[in-house]
Amino acid sequence: MNKLSCKLLVIGAGPGGYVCAIRAGQLGIDTIVVDPQKPGGTCLNVGCIPSKALIHAADEYYKLRSLENGHSIGISASGAEIDLGKTTAWKDGIVQRLNTGVAGLFRKAKVKLIEGEAKILDGKTVVVDTADGPVQISAENVVIATGSAPVELPSLPFGGDILSSTEALSLKTVPDSLAVVGGGYIGLELGIAFQKLGSQVTVIEAASQVLPIYDAELVRPVSQRLGHLGIRLMTNAKAKGRAQGGGLVVEVDGKEETVQAERILVTVGRRPRTQGFDLERLSLTMDGKFIKIDGSCRTSMRGVFAIGDVTGEPMLAHRAMAQGEMVAEIVAGHKRDWDKRCIPAVCFTDPELVSVGALPEDATDVETIVSTFPFEANGRAMTTEREDGFVRIVARKDNHIILGIQAVGAGISEMSATFALAIEAGLRLEDIAGTIHAHPTQSEAFQEAALRSLGQALHI
Repeated sequence: MNKLSCKLLVIGAGPGGYVCAIRAGQLGIDTIVVDPQKPGGTCLNVGCIPSKALIHAADEYYKLRSLENGHSIGISASGAEIDLGKTTAWKDGIVQRLNTGVAGLFRKAKVKLIEGEAKILDGKTVVVDTADGPVQISAENVVIATGSAPVELPSLPFGGDILSSTEALSLKTVPDSLAVVGGGYIGLELGIAFQKLGSQVTVIEAASQVLPIYDAELVRPVSQRLGHLGIRLMTNAKAKGRAQGGGLVVEVDGKEETVQAERILVTVGRRPRTQGFDLERLSLTMDGKFIKIDGSCRTSMRGVFAIGDVTGEPMLAHRAMAQGEMVAEIVAGHKRDWDKRCIPAVCFTDPELVSVGALPEDATDVETIVSTFPFEANGRAMTTEREDGFVRIVARKDNHIILGIQAVGAGISEMSATFALAIEAGLRLEDIAGTIHAHPTQSEAFQEAALRSLGQALHI
């Protein structure tokens, strides 16, 4: 058996794992990263990146189709077609470019990538089953960055016409009808995309609204857009299983009905990947299904760290990246701790939704000011024909420090970093109100929301 040793071993080459490995290599740490798949993990290969490619293609196709009968802005078009096989091939090309880019960054940082499934022997040793035979790796420090996987329903096991998000992103033809079980961000992102591509989509959500972790005011523009697009929305509904002859049996208000569906997409959540690599050999302290960590991503075993989805919510790639960078610097001897005030969350629905920091109902220990500014009063939004949505600010009433920012609107995801920076920097309403925002831009809605909080609204 081939034997290797290193100072840092990273199990998993997803966003958290590859960033951790690259940063460690930059700091001169002898690093090995192990993953059976191409570098990039779920996010790059079958998640964030390919889904955004599909969303973009769907948006472009939908825009062309909307011009077939003429349009109020004076443009008409006809003959729009979609070849989903070619779209998928284009998406795969983007993924391959990014795979190659990450592999190149590994080489630049002198990080060794080993393709294969790791099996833990103890807190310092793993065996990797590679194409060239088993490799034993001994390390001073181990980082578990194994990510997460889609949750499977017992009544709707993945396979055939029942899809996880992974299979949905690899379809070669657009299904005539699609039932989406789960109205969270993954289900809505893909459901909206397939509706725009030509499917008749039905969304089945067990809660009383889609995106149930957010308040009704924030979700309302998204729900209204679903109706405008022709998506059927069933809330307070439970998917029971496949119907005889096809379709999906759904229970609503104690009654069952069959939803016609050529394909069924199940998006009811994700589970941490803690099985299949002998994690139990470490006897780590767990937090439910997740690995318990402290403020430095240390586990209960010395020299063993855990980052990303395997450590719990929020399951976001950028959280994993920030954790990975921090752990690499800790291993290098730097003093680091997790001192983030907020982590932006984005739903790439139509319209997009951004949430940073506290929602209005979260700030229960202090008195707050909550103010919104609608895009229907924003000149730039008018010129793009997307006036739906708003920017909302939650701030302390006593000192005006901003606690949370939420926004829903077309393309609003690009404002997420600005919102996060305002909270990380401890800015007050006066700081945003006093910053000159370029006109005409959607960003003016942020300034106007701050002005409105101060009783100084100019355009509403």
